[in-house]
Amino acid sequence: MVTIGDKISLPDFPLLLAPMEDVSDPPFRAVCKDNGADLMYTEFISSEGLIRDAIKSRRKLDIFDYERPIGIQIFGGDEESLALAAKIVDVTQPDLLDINFGCPVKKVVCKGAGAGVLKDVDMMVRLTKAVVNSTSLPVTVKTRLGWDSNSINIDEVAERLQETGIKALTIHARTRGQMYKGEADWEHISRIKQNPNIEIPIFGNGDIDSPEKALEYKNKYACDGIMIGRAAIGYPWIFNEIKHFFKTGEHLDAPTVSDRLLAVRQHAEWSAEWKGEKLGLIEMRQHYSNYFRGIPHFKDFRRKFLEVFTLEEMDGVIKETQEFYEEYQAQV
Repeated sequence: MVTIGDKISLPDFPLLLAPMEDVSDPPFRAVCKDNGADLMYTEFISSEGLIRDAIKSRRKLDIFDYERPIGIQIFGGDEESLALAAKIVDVTQPDLLDINFGCPVKKVVCKGAGAGVLKDVDMMVRLTKAVVNSTSLPVTVKTRLGWDSNSINIDEVAERLQETGIKALTIHARTRGQMYKGEADWEHISRIKQNPNIEIPIFGNGDIDSPEKALEYKNKYACDGIMIGRAAIGYPWIFNEIKHFFKTGEHLDAPTVSDRLLAVRQHAEWSAEWKGEKLGLIEMRQHYSNYFRGIPHFKDFRRKFLEVFTLEEMDGVIKETQEFYEEYQAQV
């Protein structure tokens, strides 16, 4: 069992869903929870946006009991703003509060937030203390190895953040300079885990996209769990596939077209409930290609999915798609 603070107990080697901007909303999280995610996070939320009561930022605070344990992730480069944001998050009562010190995107970094803080560890410590001292929630951090390959400072960061009182650390095993390119270097994560001074759980993130790789990295780098991001987009089955592979050494059957259609329908229904039917289905458009990645002849059906504005219309397209692939499979 892995514990975060006094109240969060996770199974041995938990699988975490990464906070992803414009992806990790409640409907997407619900699909991943149904498919085995052990701990999930909201999209990251600007501390400045929360304080200004920006509608988009406030909406990201929406969490539901079926998602628990759930963390709300915030970012910012100002101590006072982060402290105030932490107090706002406190009221919504998630299970934990996570600070993003890893986002490499320029519009975040240029504000001295996200991975921008990696250039100033003292500032990172001050920001973290401000949050820890402003909330009753367990505080965790997600960060990267360092600003670039010449300034990898994750060893110092891990020890100093632990001293501030954080309860877990997730490390994306790339530098800010790498963005999402190149190979993630988990040797650094392994070294942090071997540090006798480190007592908090260390979760690894970066490049986990198959059950085989998950098991290899689990055995090789000995972290406490793994966080999965891009590999879960359009493929929420990856969580249960990894768990099954850990237990049996065998693969679950790949999701059929019927499985994919069911997941799309569930995702769309939750999206419609949360955002309203029309907007919910418009925002589903980004997901169709991902759900049917690698499925032959889906292009024509994707166009039809993009044209639906009601769940009733979607049901018609799903029925047509299902019938086509039943015939197609019979001929193969």
